[in-house]
Amino acid sequence: MSDCVFCKIIDGSIPSAKIYEDEHVYAFMDIMPVTKGHTLIIPKNHKENVYELSEEEASNLFKVVPKIANALQESFGSVGMNLLNNNGTPAGQTVFHFHLHFIPRYDQTDGFHPTFNTKEKTFTPEVIQDLAKELFEKLKN
Repeated sequence: MSDCVFCKIIDGSIPSAKIYEDEHVYAFMDIMPVTKGHTLIIPKNHKENVYELSEEEASNLFKVVPKIANALQESFGSVGMNLLNNNGTPAGQTVFHFHLHFIPRYDQTDGFHPTFNTKEKTFTPEVIQDLAKELFEKLKN
């Protein structure tokens, strides 16, 4: 895609700090890292978000995930890792080429603070079971 910054990184028209590449996947350091080692992994084939990934494209991408995560941990001594993906504007996606963030964690004061509102229980156990049944049926087909 001619106006996609990540496609331009893949084709070399925009420089990157590449850490991994194969025929399907490209991984590089984030230019505005949250923590030391913050890395992005992307499919070489332009897909806007997770909904557009085929099973094969997802497989090609995710089979590299442990290799990159382990290299980050071994190289920088992280003690944890957040994997983050935003899909769509409401979820915070700003570059519309699927990408997965690897955010190495060093301690709870390293500058990254993902939060979940777990204090208010919006969904009752019964509603959760109903939602699970609906998804279970959808995934059987």
